[in-house]
Amino acid sequence: MAKTNVTHLSDDELIHEFKSITVSPLTDAFLIGFLIGIIIFSVIYNTVGFLTLIPLYLIYLFLKKPKRYKALKDEISRRKLST
Repeated sequence: MAKTNVTHLSDDELIHEFKSITVSPLTDAFLIGFLIGIIIFSVIYNTVGFLTLIPLYLIYLFLKKPKRYKALKDEISRRKLST
């Protein structure tokens, strides 16, 4: 969700989106490390293929979540809403 999309949300939608995101850096870091381990395992055993792309996509989603959380948080503080 880009910042431009965040600005077009209503106040209720903005608060709902903010509450639906759970940010836990320790869990995200563990899962990213686990997924990188899966990729390394598939490279070592020469099984690089479509299934290697799935962990890469999941890593992308884990890295994108804090940016979305920050954009929502900034918009809530700009509008002076309480969560």
